[in-house]
Amino acid sequence: MKFPVILVVLFFSAGLESSAQHINRADMRIIQQKEDSMKPESIKIIQGINDFDRLKADSIFTRMLMRTLQVKNSFYYQFDSLQSISQLYAPDSSFRIFTWQLVINDNVIRQHGAIQMRTADGSLKRFPLIDKSDVTEHLSDTIGDNRGWIGAVYYRIVLKKYLDKNYYTLLGYDENNIRSNRKIIEQLSFENGLPLFGGHNFFFENESKAATPISRYIMEYKKDAGPRLTYDPDLDMIIAEHLISESNEPNKKWTYVGDGDYEGFKWINGKWVHVNKVYNEITPLGKEPVPKPIRDNEGKFNENSLKSGEEDGKPDPEIKVTPKTEKKKRNG
Repeated sequence: MKFPVILVVLFFSAGLESSAQHINRADMRIIQQKEDSMKPESIKIIQGINDFDRLKADSIFTRMLMRTLQVKNSFYYQFDSLQSISQLYAPDSSFRIFTWQLVINDNVIRQHGAIQMRTADGSLKRFPLIDKSDVTEHLSDTIGDNRGWIGAVYYRIVLKKYLDKNYYTLLGYDENNIRSNRKIIEQLSFENGLPLFGGHNFFFENESKAATPISRYIMEYKKDAGPRLTYDPDLDMIIAEHLISESNEPNKKWTYVGDGDYEGFKWINGKWVHVNKVYNEITPLGKEPVPKPIRDNEGKFNENSLKSGEEDGKPDPEIKVTPKTEKKKRNG
């Protein structure tokens, strides 16, 4: 089995001030030296030749990271060289979350991580994340703290507020096992200063799919499929590609693939409400838009097409050339 390097997208809050404003030079040098030592171990977690090497690297890396975070104001240091480790800052910069993946064998895959809180005096306040997904029976309904975590490598945090309370919605990836992968929508909140994952905040109103709200939304799908799961800020919605079984076996999640349609979740009154169909515009069969031809069926120039628009001095909108525009990049 090949162990691909996880491509990690780093998101930093616009309000997060630069590390140079918080970390003194001596502490900065200490953190940079420790980062240099952590980098090869972080790569071995993914690329180690056997499970022993990967487990050893994971243990060494974890201890080194926790010691490094003890340096004053380490919260403001961005570990840019640790490319196999996801590190996301909350949009309000109140915390950041580290997550990474450890492949023990084809069917045993763990996620590890930690939450580091921002503190006024720069001291370390952190919560280790303990993956309990393999001993949890009902993943969609479970609410747990950091020691009862349903593991994932997170790539996006969406901040929502309701009744003066912050809710952080996490989008994550889990390689799961030899047959299937997962993508997960997970809600994180803080109760009395302690992290809480889940919360029965995903609603399927007026639908038979789920009569009661669930704690997290899990997309499990075929190993080589790649359905999208992302947050669209323009629509202010979480967008998920709809899944179907390619072999018409809905009980076998490893047969699920994206069908090109999209469902989603909209934040309404403190809950994520399911939207069955995000894009409702359907082009009738045979009515697909085509450019106006400037040649007839025999390959000759169509004089009427060339002259259209000349009467009012405006070019024909069907044949005008427009500059290329860059498509927006989306995560998930």
